[in-house]
Amino acid sequence: MALLERVATLIKANLADLIDKAEDPEKMIKQVIIDMENQFVQVKTQVAIAIADEHMLRKKLHENEGKMKEWMRKAEYAVDRKRDDLARAALEHYKSYERLLESFRQQQEDQKVQAENLKSALSKLDQKLTEAKSKQDMLIAKQRRARILAKASRAQMAVGEHARKGAFARLEDEVLHAEAVSHAHAELATASAEEEFARMEKMDEVDRLLAEVKTRRGLKS
Repeated sequence: MALLERVATLIKANLADLIDKAEDPEKMIKQVIIDMENQFVQVKTQVAIAIADEHMLRKKLHENEGKMKEWMRKAEYAVDRKRDDLARAALEHYKSYERLLESFRQQQEDQKVQAENLKSALSKLDQKLTEAKSKQDMLIAKQRRARILAKASRAQMAVGEHARKGAFARLEDEVLHAEAVSHAHAELATASAEEEFARMEKMDEVDRLLAEVKTRRGLKS
């Protein structure tokens, strides 16, 4: 049932998490409460309908039990009067009502389960709604305090950072300059070494090829 699924979603909702993630916590909690109130009305209506249907099915059940008993008495009466034809007809009616009785019994049991599920959902939703209303102001105030503290912390960090930059700006520039010079020297040294290795590898390759040519020509290297 889609209604029970929607109610289950609302019941499982973590109000604190919803508010923490919301851009407008006050609007969020109010909307959640409105949704819960709407679902509460719908579930309450469905509970009333389910209970009414269960009573109707129970009534049908009793009626069919009465008719079964009545046709069994008629069958017994016909047998006593040696009217097997009437007894058979009465028993056919009896079996017909017996099948209906079983059908109504199954429906009544299913309806009872559904009514119990709806009543359970209604009770849980009522508890969740009460919780949301009682925590509404507290959760909103908590979220507002958290945001104010976050802004204050960011402002304090910005002021501290500005003061540190004012005091150590020159030292920082000198350190950065020294690091840049050091990196430049390292890069130059690396480039020089790489060029030397390249030249050595090139000469080795030439020597190898020369040796191969001499070997093919039958000459000693």
